[in-house]
This record gives sequence, C-alpha cells and structure tokens, in this order.
Amino acid sequence: MKHARIGHQSIPRWAYLLFIVLAVFVLYRIFQHRAEVAKASQPPVRPVLVAKVITKDVPLYLDEIGTCSAYETVQVQAQVSGQIIARHFQDGADVKQGDLLFTIDPRQYQAALDQAQGQLGQVKAQLGLDRITLKRQQELRARNVTSPQDLDVAQGTVNSDEAKVKSAEAAVAAAQVNLDFCNIRSPINGRAGLRLVDVGNIVSGGNAGGGGAVLLTIQGLDPIYTDFTVAETDLALVRRYLGGPNVKVQTDLSDGSIPPRLGDLYFIDNAVQPGAGTVKARAITPNPDRALWPSEFVRVRFILDVLKDAQLVPSQAVQISQSGPFVFVVKPDNTVDLRPVKPGQHQEGDMTVIENGLKPGETIVITGQLALSPGAKVDPKPYDAGNPKSDRQVAAKGAM
Repeated sequence: MKHARIGHQSIPRWAYLLFIVLAVFVLYRIFQHRAEVAKASQPPVRPVLVAKVITKDVPLYLDEIGTCSAYETVQVQAQVSGQIIARHFQDGADVKQGDLLFTIDPRQYQAALDQAQGQLGQVKAQLGLDRITLKRQQELRARNVTSPQDLDVAQGTVNSDEAKVKSAEAAVAAAQVNLDFCNIRSPINGRAGLRLVDVGNIVSGGNAGGGGAVLLTIQGLDPIYTDFTVAETDLALVRRYLGGPNVKVQTDLSDGSIPPRLGDLYFIDNAVQPGAGTVKARAITPNPDRALWPSEFVRVRFILDVLKDAQLVPSQAVQISQSGPFVFVVKPDNTVDLRPVKPGQHQEGDMTVIENGLKPGETIVITGQLALSPGAKVDPKPYDAGNPKSDRQVAAKGAM
C-alpha cells in the first residue's frame, strides 16, 4: 500500500498544468503563424479614384477642319470719271453702309446739273406759254373764229412741250445721279481693305457700261461663312439627320483663344468632289467681335443630333485589353469587377459616351487600374477632375 501511494505521487499536479499551458501556447502560435501566412498571401488593398456614371444630353457630331470666308465681298468702283480729291476712311477700318469713302472732283458734274436745270426751266416756260396759246385757241374755236387746224397745231405744240419737260427732267435726274456718284460710299457693313488709289489720281468711271476703276475692297465679317467638307464615308450618317432641328455647326479657333461659335448649316453640295471623296458644306457663323477672319483655318464640329440621357464616364476610365475596351466597376464590398464596354464619342470635359455595358449611377475606377484584377480589394477615393496631381499620386501608390 505504501509503495503504490509513492508511485501515484511521482507526477505532481503542477506538471499537468504546465503541460496544458505549453500545449495551448503551441496551438496559439501555430494558428497565429497560419493567420500571418494567410494575410501575407492576400493582395494588398489598392488605393483608387472612383466616380459615378452620369447621364447627360450630348451632341452627335463630326469633327472637321475648315476655313472662314467673308459673308459679303464688294469691290468699290468709281462710277464717274474724275480726280479723287479726298479720302474719308482708314485702311483696315470698319465701315458702315453709307459711310463716305472717296470724293471725286464734282465741279464738272455740278455744272452739268446746273445746265440741265436751266434747260428744264426753259422748256417749262415754253410749256406755260404754249398752254396759254392753246387755251386762247380753244376759246376762239368755240366761237368759230379759227379753223380746227389752228387748234390742233396749238394742242400738238403743248404735247411736244410736255414731252420736252419730261426729257429735261430726266436730264436733271441723270446729272444729279452723276453728281451724287462723286461721293463714293460704302455699299455694305464690313471692314475696308488696303486702298488701291490715292488722293490726286484720276480714275475712270463705269457708268458708260464698262467696269470702273477698283478703289477698294470691303468684306462683310459679321456674320461670316464657315466652309468645310464632309467625307464620303460619313454621308449616310449626315443624310439621316440632315434637315433635323438639331443640326448645327460649331466653329472654333485651333488655339482655343475664343469661345466656340454656334451657327446654322447654310449649304451642302449635291455631289461628291471627284478625286477628293468629300462634299462641300457651308455654315453661317456669328462673328460680332470680328475674331474670325476670312481664309483662317478653324476647327469645325458638325452637330447632327442630340443624344438624350447618354451615359458618360471620364475618358481615362476606359482601358483597352486584347478582348476590347473595359472598365473596372466597384461593387458594394469594395471589390472590383472587370466590365466590357462599348465606348462612343468623346465629349467636352474629357468625357466619353458609353453606349453599352454600364448602368447610370454605377461606381467605376478612374485611376489606379494598373495593379487591379477582378475581385481585387480597393480603397476608393472620390475623383477630382480639377486636381491631376492628386490623381497621379493615387495611380503611383496603386502601382506599388
């Protein structure tokens, strides 16, 4: 009995406790190591910039290169011959219709007018005298004092005098016109070019049927024409919308120094140019500040229609793979899904129309796509289109 008690007490209780503690510690370390390995094997959370898919009415358009041309071009010519005695404008100045440009020596035309007016006075005086004679002859004939022949002669004389008065009045009017032609005025509103004749020169007039001397060229600049061409391959699209209420033409300078001008389509040709494969078109563009000049190259946006409620995303959100364009869509659990899309035209503000593949209000990745794959965890931050420096920083962190 004593021997058995001694054998039973050979392993103390504290040894059992120590064993249990050591076993728990070992198991804890094993599970901790496995958790660290699992955590290390998981990809890191990638910082990205995100934005919502928005809907907006945007234009359907064709971008072309065009030139401007004057709305009106007039060559100012002398209509009477004579010496230029005055110039009343500055080269390159804006002129209005009716503004005085040149003055031709009017003395000979004033003398011709005075002479015509004198001749008119003479024939009018003769007409008055002959009418008195006609009246006397009518009274005498009524009393059978004179023969019918005398009355007919008096009547014929009055008729002749009346015709002479009309002829003299016409001569006065012609002389007045020639005198008025001595003051050469602007026929349109526009901008004067470089004068071709100086004061003191004698110019020939064109009132005899020939062309007079060209003194100046004036071009109307407001509105102004925008000339451009449409490729033959785009004709089917253009014909579909031609004549519609939304057809407009937007004109802009290549350096963007002026706001775009929205005008109306004025003309489109009825034939394709041989060899070029294009069709001529022309628009009327407002130009109140004269910022657009004739023969200047401009950017033309031929707006055909308005796409209602189009889906728009920032252009940099659209990526290209071997399977085609795609975007990363952020799901509610902050993981991403690769979504194939069909991009449309670029729009103002560096936006792109998405014709198929997205829904309005979905969240998409704008920057930081380089290190992403389907199912990756992301840390989404709002995209700020006005802060490209921050965008580059996020993209750099996401690539690390």
